[in-house]
Amino acid sequence: MPAGPKHSRFILEGIMIKTIEWTEEGVMMIDQRHLPTEEQYPVFRTYEEVAWAIKAMVIRGAPAIGVAAAMGVALGSRNADASDADTFDSTMEQVFDTLAATRPTAVNLFWAIERMRSLYANLRRAGASIDDIRNELAAEARRMHAEDVAANQRMGRFGAELIPDGSTVLTHCNAGALATAGYGTALGVIRAAVESGKRVAVFADETRPFLQGARLTAWELQKDNIPVTLITDNMAGHFMKRGSIDCVVVGADRIASNGDVANKIGTYGVAVLAKENNIPFYVAAPISTLDMSIGGGDEIPIEERGEDEVTHVKGMQLAPSGIHIANPAFDVTPNRYVTAIITERGVARPDFRESLRNLANGGV
Repeated sequence: MPAGPKHSRFILEGIMIKTIEWTEEGVMMIDQRHLPTEEQYPVFRTYEEVAWAIKAMVIRGAPAIGVAAAMGVALGSRNADASDADTFDSTMEQVFDTLAATRPTAVNLFWAIERMRSLYANLRRAGASIDDIRNELAAEARRMHAEDVAANQRMGRFGAELIPDGSTVLTHCNAGALATAGYGTALGVIRAAVESGKRVAVFADETRPFLQGARLTAWELQKDNIPVTLITDNMAGHFMKRGSIDCVVVGADRIASNGDVANKIGTYGVAVLAKENNIPFYVAAPISTLDMSIGGGDEIPIEERGEDEVTHVKGMQLAPSGIHIANPAFDVTPNRYVTAIITERGVARPDFRESLRNLANGGV
C-alpha cells in the first residue's frame, strides 16, 4: 500500500530510536521491513493505512503496535464523517474493529484500543464537541507514546540490577526501541545496564523466519556501540553449553496471570536450553502486556502468518514450490522456565500468580 513519501533522517536522540511519531500529516513510522539496509519513513494518513502497517509488520513489537493503534484511532476520528452523531459513532466503531483485527496475539494492541474506546465513550457521554473529541483522542495517543518510553526506562532500571557486570546476554527477536515507542524492553534492560557503567555484550539470535534479530536487534545495538554477536537460532544451545552466555533477556507479546509468556516463535526453545544449562531466563515487558483475564498460556491465541515469510527471504525463494508450510508467529513459554518478569513497577518472581497480581494492582 502506498503510504506517503520515503525519506531518511538521523533517528537517534541519544540512544533512543524514533519508531513512531504523530505529525500533522499523519502517523510517521520507520518501515522496519527495509532495515538494516534502508531507513524509510512513510507517513500513514488514515486509520486503514495504520491498520495495514501493523498487519504488514511495517511496525511490530507489542508496545509499538499498541501505540500505533491508538494513533490510528486518533486518525480515524480526525477523518470520520461527523455530519451527525450516529454516523460519527458508527464510523468510530468501524475504526476500533478494524484496528483490533490486525494481529491477535499481542495484548497491548487490545489494551490500547480499549483505552481509546473508553475515552471516546466518556467524552460522548459528557457531551463533548466533535472537535474536542478529536483533539482529546490525539492527545491521549501522544500521552500513551510518552508513557511507553517512560515505562521502558523504569523497566530498564529494574532489570539492570539483574545483569552482572562483565556479562554476556542472549536475546531473541527484537524487543528494543523498534518494538516500542522508544528505548525498549529487553534491550532497554541491556541499555540501562550499560548506562549504569556495566560492561555488557550481547548474543542476538537471528530469529527466523522474519529475521528480527539479524535485521533489527543487531542494527540497534550497533547504533549504540554495544558489542553484539549475531548467531543463527540453532546455535544458542552450543554457546550456552560452552559457558559463553550468562543470562537471557527477552520481551513478550502477552503474559498470562500464571506467568506463562507468549513471545516470538523460538523463545520456548531458548528457555528450555537456558533451564538445562542453569542460565537465568528473564522476560521484560510493561504492565500493559499482562493479561490477567486468562489463567495460562493455552488460552493465548497464536497468530499464523503467510507462507512466503518461510519460503522466501527478500524475495528470493529458498524452498521447493508447493511444499506445505507452517508459520506460527509466536510460541508460549511455561512459567516454570521463567526466572523473573521485569516490569516498570518492579520484578515479579515465582509464585507468578501472586507477584503479577501485586504488580498489576500497582505494588512494587
